[in-house]
Amino acid sequence: MSQAESNLSRNLQGRHIQLIAIGGTIGVGLFLGSAKAIQMAGPGLLLTYVLAGVAIFFIMRALGELMTYRPVAGSFAVYAEEFCGPFAGFVTGWSYWFMWVVTAMAELTAIGIYVRYWLPDVPQWLPALVALVVLYGSNQLAVGVFGELEFWFALIKVLTIVALIIGGLVVIVFHVGELGSTASFDNLWSHGGFMPMGILGVLLTLQMVMFAYSGVELIGVTAGEAENPQVVLPKATNGIIFRILIFYIGALVIIMALVPWTDLSPDTSPFVFVFEKMRVPAAASIINLVVITAATSSCNSGIFSTGRMLYSLALRGQAPRALASLNAQRVPAAGIHVSAAVMLVGVVLNYMAPKEVFVWVTSIALIGTLWTWAIIMVSHRNYRRAVQAGRVRAASYRMPGAPYANWLVVAFIVIVSGMLWLQDDTRVALYIAPFWFGLLWLGYSQVKSQPARAGV
Repeated sequence: MSQAESNLSRNLQGRHIQLIAIGGTIGVGLFLGSAKAIQMAGPGLLLTYVLAGVAIFFIMRALGELMTYRPVAGSFAVYAEEFCGPFAGFVTGWSYWFMWVVTAMAELTAIGIYVRYWLPDVPQWLPALVALVVLYGSNQLAVGVFGELEFWFALIKVLTIVALIIGGLVVIVFHVGELGSTASFDNLWSHGGFMPMGILGVLLTLQMVMFAYSGVELIGVTAGEAENPQVVLPKATNGIIFRILIFYIGALVIIMALVPWTDLSPDTSPFVFVFEKMRVPAAASIINLVVITAATSSCNSGIFSTGRMLYSLALRGQAPRALASLNAQRVPAAGIHVSAAVMLVGVVLNYMAPKEVFVWVTSIALIGTLWTWAIIMVSHRNYRRAVQAGRVRAASYRMPGAPYANWLVVAFIVIVSGMLWLQDDTRVALYIAPFWFGLLWLGYSQVKSQPARAGV
């Protein structure tokens, strides 16, 4: 590890890192977007989550092994450069930065929309601006402050899901309340079968589910600031994988067992619907608060990750060197300044621009997610080759199934990418991808002759 990387403060504890990754993954897609996915596949959606979850398992184990080998802030961008070449590192770093910037723009807009549920007279841009300013300020403080904020943001989401699972099980087992007479696990296969829309319906939700898992790799960005990384990172990686699968699959099993999937509306959060049927007071307001918390958590993670990624790119000579500066709290303040400024512009543009323009921009973010996951698997495969050749040391934490699992997961990601063509709102990603990578190639051609900083 370079001296520059070690200047980051290692104050993120294991509980922080686990909740950061969980918070970055469990978001609006589960609380709101799952309704549309259920209508497309019925209970067969569970099969999609399991299949995608297996891929995520290997991605996270591969990332965990790489992080144990070299726990740095740039994470997968650094590994891509070391084991796949400088251009791969450049593309990975900038794609991931832009993915989180765009995601943060969307989350800030969501905050503005959902605050108006209670305060309809407040202009939509105001809550978004307040949230950005507060999160920007908190990210300028010591990294432990970010860790605490994200811990409590994520905990609210986790507790909501746990409450649904426990409350739902009570209704199903003891047949209490309004749903008690009809709630049963039989609902998972009694209304048109387990896959009422057939295998095609299941496959059509595959990209939606993979996108729902995006953010799980955020643990990699925390590696440079993890306390005792050789112990904390493997433990956190194992915990995150299984907890996310339990939260996603467990929540959806309970929802579709409590009420037939045919009773759920694609326009209403299944959490709101179920909580109201369970006679939870102010169910809609509770979920609205959770959604705002989820959006705030995601934006918070976006500011954190983009600042660290710009810092890492600058250290390697792939971004302006001014972005490699740290403030008195050993936080990459310059990278946070730039990222937050771009997010602020995004809030304004998203308020003024047509919806179609925003869809085009977010399509690049989807490309960034799939690229990042694929490059993690390829980097891991090349790392293992380097270990066999004796060029680098072997990590104590290992991914099972290599190298076959690496190529199977990459093939799976390619299939998911190809399926973007099947729907109009995702097909645009395939149109934009060549332009995005072409732009990155032009950018790389301008910086490749610049020497990296000493010690990186």
